[in-house]
Amino acid sequence: MKQVYLDYQSAKPVDPRVVEGMFPYFNEKYGNPSALHSIGDEGTEALEESRGKIAQFINADEDEIIFTSGATEAINMGIIGYALRNQKKGNHIIISEVEHISIHNIAKHLERSGFEVSRVPVDQYGQVNIRKLEQRITDKTILISVGYASNEIGTIQPIREIGKLAEDRGIAFHSDAVAAEGLIPIDVKRDGVHLMALSSNDLYGPKGVGVLYMRKKYRINPIIIGGGQEQGLRSGSEDVPGIVGMKIAAEIMRKEMPKEVKRFAAYRDRMIKHILQEVPDSHLNGHPTERLASNTHVRFDGVEGESILLSFKDRGIAISTGSACTSKTLEPSHTLIATGLVHEEAHGSLQITTGRFNTDLDIDSVLEAVPEIIARLRRLSPIYKPK
Repeated sequence: MKQVYLDYQSAKPVDPRVVEGMFPYFNEKYGNPSALHSIGDEGTEALEESRGKIAQFINADEDEIIFTSGATEAINMGIIGYALRNQKKGNHIIISEVEHISIHNIAKHLERSGFEVSRVPVDQYGQVNIRKLEQRITDKTILISVGYASNEIGTIQPIREIGKLAEDRGIAFHSDAVAAEGLIPIDVKRDGVHLMALSSNDLYGPKGVGVLYMRKKYRINPIIIGGGQEQGLRSGSEDVPGIVGMKIAAEIMRKEMPKEVKRFAAYRDRMIKHILQEVPDSHLNGHPTERLASNTHVRFDGVEGESILLSFKDRGIAISTGSACTSKTLEPSHTLIATGLVHEEAHGSLQITTGRFNTDLDIDSVLEAVPEIIARLRRLSPIYKPK
């Protein structure tokens, strides 16, 4: 059975060009960048070249890029590190209700440590309400965190408006850009972002590498203490092969993103149109236009998401019902609940995310399967009632 992969939001394969470029740094140019000999110099050169190329990818300066073990660490550094560094100025943080689960858990951790966290509601499409965000700002607010786009429903947030609001109020603005990187152009200066997390794998680079962008005038407390690497903010010997891989992935993405996004958007629009037309009582989750090109997120009345997923699995098609980071819980997506759906509606959702190595035939396979699978599951459902 041919396997069809349509879960690119949860993990991406590493581009073969990236793998090829990483090879020399495993057994030829293996020096530690902290070493002072010539072999160490090779590691330093690769590290700093990578820092510069990744900075270009988001229009940052080289010394604003801090390498981490992944996006989760970068998010922890950005939010916890900034909160601890600036708690004398205030103890209030604002996040949106549709942030990645890692940010919600960080917020809970900070609340247990004496910080206050406000959660801004979103509209039916999952977009942050700017007016309600502004209403939650107090004289103790030190940080706002809103992601560029939802990793689940694909809705793109009004980042520039939020950035301007934060800038005008003298508040730091943190953004998780993992879902958006490679799908929308990111410019930290234009967008008014002060702290931002990136993931290598979401650029088709290796897993286990990430970046915290931190604008020059902002400061954080380190949360990993050791030998003082990465400006003393993230100790531990840098993963030079992985960092080189992320650099190559970012360079490829800069060149290929416009063409890729156009192709993904065509896939998305075709799937949404077909599913909503061919499957009765089906609905689109997320914003109809302000959404990531790779994201198709739909729900079906009277069926359960796990049953849909397993039915696709039987056909050799890998898809998702939501964020891979929350797939171990039986609770419905907090993002879907935040948009106003009840539990029964949220449980019947399907997330399809396309990527670099998909073809028209992959889309054909899904569109052929969806009506058959939903019809079969509804015949077995004790709760489905056609409208």
